[in-house]
Amino acid sequence: MSQPVVLADPAHKPSRKAPLVWAVSAAIPWSLAAIAQVVWLAAEPGPWWGHVLAAVGTVVGIAVFVGVVPVWRYRVHRWDVDDRAVYTRTGWLTQERRIAPISRVQTVDTERGPLDRLFGLATVTVTTASSAGAVRIVALDADVADRLVAQLTDVAALGAEDAT
Repeated sequence: MSQPVVLADPAHKPSRKAPLVWAVSAAIPWSLAAIAQVVWLAAEPGPWWGHVLAAVGTVVGIAVFVGVVPVWRYRVHRWDVDDRAVYTRTGWLTQERRIAPISRVQTVDTERGPLDRLFGLATVTVTTASSAGAVRIVALDADVADRLVAQLTDVAALGAEDAT
């Protein structure tokens, strides 16, 4: 009789810059909402209660999505890789844990959006033969992402007999 496998939580955090990037990313649309409210106020000064309600909603949205969510995401997001699988834990309100066996890895991609490039970050996407979709490891320092891609390529090549 074999012993059950005990799975530990993934050990690695995203980059320390991740909360800042997530906050800036969230601040952009909220800034546009604030600008739209100022334009609305200038174009139509009354009724005052509508402007106050919209302003309160914007302030609450900024506080939650720029101040709280990035810190919470950073506390939750984790990733790990060993010779058996890629492990991730993501989310902030709803948390998801994904495990992708190395034998099922088909492609490993790196993505760097404009804010990622500005802050030196990258996202690694591991595509598997799974209907659940790809496993994404977000907000890694670019050099960590490059090393991870090389590691996954090497590990996946060792078990290249399957990947279907």
